[in-house]
Amino acid sequence: MKVALVHDWLVTHRGGERVLDALCELFPRADLYTLIHQPGSQSPRIEDRRITTSFLQHIPGIHSRYRHFLPLFPRAIEALRITGDYDLVLSSSHCVAKGIHAPPGVPHLSYVHAPMRYMWDLFDEYFGPGRTRLPVRAAALAVRPYLQHWDRTSTQRVDRLVANSRHIAGKIRRFWDREASVVPPPVELERFTQVPLEGGGQGGYFLWLGAFAPYKRLDVALEAFRTLDTPLWVVGTGQEASRLTSGPLPPHIRFLGNVPDSALPALYRDARALLFTPEEDFGITPLEAQATGRPVIAFGKGGALETVTPRTGLFFPEQTPASLAAAVRQFDAWEKTFRPEDARAQAERFSRARFQQAIQAEVEALLGMSPGSPAV
Repeated sequence: MKVALVHDWLVTHRGGERVLDALCELFPRADLYTLIHQPGSQSPRIEDRRITTSFLQHIPGIHSRYRHFLPLFPRAIEALRITGDYDLVLSSSHCVAKGIHAPPGVPHLSYVHAPMRYMWDLFDEYFGPGRTRLPVRAAALAVRPYLQHWDRTSTQRVDRLVANSRHIAGKIRRFWDREASVVPPPVELERFTQVPLEGGGQGGYFLWLGAFAPYKRLDVALEAFRTLDTPLWVVGTGQEASRLTSGPLPPHIRFLGNVPDSALPALYRDARALLFTPEEDFGITPLEAQATGRPVIAFGKGGALETVTPRTGLFFPEQTPASLAAAVRQFDAWEKTFRPEDARAQAERFSRARFQQAIQAEVEALLGMSPGSPAV
């Protein structure tokens, strides 16, 4: 079976690209279509295939400035032609990938990480006062109706929608008026479950890990720990780095920048707990932390409610520094009942093999194949 994979862009290797890697393993002969591709930015499994890009690829400096071209993304994905004798188009979409035109008669299944979040419910997280300059906010307000309309209507090109969580399935229903099945994304459990459960949390620090994107709300953690005499280690970087790191911070808050993937299991295991501050579509990092046997202190909305349980973490009810600080203060008492083996067992429910089996079943349902038929 010949498959065309479609992904928004290939510039960084984060959660969405890890999903794409699992899809590439499931369909090893699939071709890949994307808006832009920075060679060498992806895993060998992604890089080692035919990759076709849009006209945006030819803009000088596009790989570092691609967000500035958001209004052009719909046109670029529609102009990206899938050429070849394909049996299936499978898009991995958090922006515009699901809007590609499949060849006539070729079914299109879209795995949706989120509707275009910056134009819907998280608009103010990206473009609100203090988040960006006034001209940028004005421009975003001007194009928002067009992008919302396109985001909704282009979904009609998809034959079957699969959401990465019940949370996103609800957004698909609300914003697109479509129903979606749910397949949680995979977690690379093997490298996190290799660390022993015994002796975890001995580093004495709380850990925040992720991209410095507006909706990730690292600012909530930083402000909370200004009031706490407890170490906070921050891993990552991103578009908000200059704003978040410009002012003076207490010495017990450390920025580690990006760290190698090989260092993450030990960072998780030695942390007292992972802090998870965004209202995330799904959220891979809480499961990585739990795979190493560590608990999570999470904002009690969004995908975290599907990956963290009362036995494996604490929830704080409001996305504010005060609410997070209160949860951290409660942690000492809560931690006495925590069992690392419960956290690992929870993470193991989200394995790569289970994801691939579920996607295989979605493909079979779309194509009317008998269960268990080969999809590669």
